Amino acid sequence: MHMDETVDQESAEFSNAKQEMDRLVYDSLKSREVKPNAMFARLSDLTKSTGTVKKVVNWSRTNSLWPLQFGLACCAAELMDFGSSRIDAERKGYLLFRGTPRQCDVMVVAGWVTKSMVPEVKRLYEQMSKPRYVIAYGECATCGGPWWESYNIMQGIDQVLKVDVYVAGCPPRPENLFAALMKLQKKVGGVVEG
Repeated sequence: MHMDETVDQESAEFSNAKQEMDRLVYDSLKSREVKPNAMFARLSDLTKSTGTVKKVVNWSRTNSLWPLQFGLACCAAELMDFGSSRIDAERKGYLLFRGTPRQCDVMVVAGWVTKSMVPEVKRLYEQMSKPRYVIAYGECATCGGPWWESYNIMQGIDQVLKVDVYVAGCPPRPENLFAALMKLQKKVGGVVEG
């Protein structure tokens, strides 16, 4: 019996010690507690009171269009020419064509889209970061081109995706893509053209 009383007494001492230690830790942390959203409340008030954040976000989206490296047909050769030194697309920041849709926000559909390719185009579009934009580059992407009556060619990518800018020509010149990207920049920035 004497042994059981000793064990009970030691366990009571340990539980009291644990409670005491928990109380000490809680008291020490309570003195260092930071009120939730102390800094962020002021920052959110600042962003709500001025349109500065919206302007900065629009400016950054306007000046950082990341096109997807994506060519379907002969217009892709003109798309490659866009990256040449003759066009000098780097001066406006357009040359960073990416190979993965997760790093892009602009899809340049260059060439005809077959009906069997539609699910892949939609999958790539859905994997792109938001907000995302589409440029229909050339007659085939715009309206089906010379194959508009064909059973397997889509009569324009706008039947599948919402197109932001259309580029005419068969084949379209690389300068037209330059103009389309500048038009898309204006659209992203909120400028409405009449």
